[in-house]
Amino acid sequence: MSISDNLQKVRATLPDSVRLIAVSKTKPVEMLQEAYDCGQRLFGENKALEMRDKHELLPKDIKWHFIGHLQTNKVKYIVPFVTLIHSIDSLQLLRVVEKEAAKNNRVVDCLLQFHVAKEETKFGMYEDEARELLESEEYKSMSHVRIAGVMGMATNTDDVDLVRGDFKHLKCIFDDIKKDYFAKDEKFCELSMGMSGDYEIAVEEGATLVRVGSSIFGARNYA
Repeated sequence: MSISDNLQKVRATLPDSVRLIAVSKTKPVEMLQEAYDCGQRLFGENKALEMRDKHELLPKDIKWHFIGHLQTNKVKYIVPFVTLIHSIDSLQLLRVVEKEAAKNNRVVDCLLQFHVAKEETKFGMYEDEARELLESEEYKSMSHVRIAGVMGMATNTDDVDLVRGDFKHLKCIFDDIKKDYFAKDEKFCELSMGMSGDYEIAVEEGATLVRVGSSIFGARNYA
């Protein structure tokens, strides 16, 4: 199947309330352009330099989502244009985004990444760490970042009940954080969860953004 066919197939499974991020990491710009020509505008990358280089080559109305673990020394490469950073997992990282966003006279939308999977290898904060961040004076003084919701990854398993439980947990975290810190903030509305193998479950559990790569572009290139 072509990228166009794959996109149509995935889109057909999504309600209007859910937006599709085409995860284009490791894929050549020609494949991204093909998806763009089919109307796709949200693209996700997990390497800052790769995202910067693709941004320079592709149409400027693309909305770039950074979805991977972001190293503090790479923040400067994406802050000038990034639409949403999904992977804020520490106050230290948020501090650097704030600093670079101020240099660029931007307010950068960010998601807090939570660790909900039953795997230690996944990145993300636990809820008490996030609350500590949100209650810190340093965060409260920031004016160039905006927390727009939460993100997480489910356990990599064929156990559907376990995956669903991870997504339910993340939705509960979203609801609790919303109620306690962002009750009157309409911008705090994003729940980013679900990838090619589990996004349909994530949609059932309340996702607003799904990150789909291999189902659109084929298997990743690890070379």
